[in-house]
Amino acid sequence: MYTLNCKGSIVTLVEPVIMGILNITPDSFYAASRISNEEALIRMAEKMIRDGAFFLDIGGQSTRPGSIRVSADQELQRVIPAIELLHKHFPATLLSVDTYYANVARLSVQAGASMVNDISAGALDTSMLPTVGRLQVPYVCMHMRGAPDNMQQLTHYENVTRDVVDFFIKQTAACINSGIHDIILDPGFGFGKTAAHNFQLLRELRSFSIFNKPILVGLSRKSTVYKTLGIPVEDSLNGTTVLHTLALLNGANILRVHDVKEAQEAVQLVANYHMEKPVQKIPG
Repeated sequence: MYTLNCKGSIVTLVEPVIMGILNITPDSFYAASRISNEEALIRMAEKMIRDGAFFLDIGGQSTRPGSIRVSADQELQRVIPAIELLHKHFPATLLSVDTYYANVARLSVQAGASMVNDISAGALDTSMLPTVGRLQVPYVCMHMRGAPDNMQQLTHYENVTRDVVDFFIKQTAACINSGIHDIILDPGFGFGKTAAHNFQLLRELRSFSIFNKPILVGLSRKSTVYKTLGIPVEDSLNGTTVLHTLALLNGANILRVHDVKEAQEAVQLVANYHMEKPVQKIPG
């Protein structure tokens, strides 16, 4: 069980929870996740909340392999109106901003976000960790080598799990020294890693339990699913659910997903798998 202080709201993670992905971008790798107007944003957010999303994660640029970096100003133009709109329509829902820019994080929290999700763990903006320390919100600290435009050229590891553990030892200390109290660890599936590395991290996910911090897993519709199966990304939901199930069985606390309903069903079934007397959900 973990607790997070989200701008004064203390939330307890007793069971795994779902983080829904909201991409305010024109070029995210999964086309169906791209949102181009306010109506679509509200509609998608409402569905995710209805389907069981605990967090909504708002991002203003694609970080897929080979993507081109978007400036902080352009990212702000995308995410701030979205966060303000979502905070107004769904004030009880916890919002996360997916950014590696400190100023975007600061202004997003002012606009209504209560968590910062940084793919670079502070490496792409040295002001990020002290900024989040001052904001006093939970921080998703993710492992990545390089940056999205070159990370897939940096995939040599002697042992990927050991290297990620070593990285978290160093980076969690940096977070704590910056005043960040609530740290969530993300091994960074697909960020500077091959499919083989991703499967190893998934098998050895419990290695990260030594940090006694929530573990976030982001495998939704990624190339590890659709390239392994030889299918289009549009057909990768079933494979994604399989990997989500494995992640849950291996100790994941937060699933960051495109498809909330299916992920929530995986959470419910795995929870019942661990019970001696499973609880059935009665229709109506």
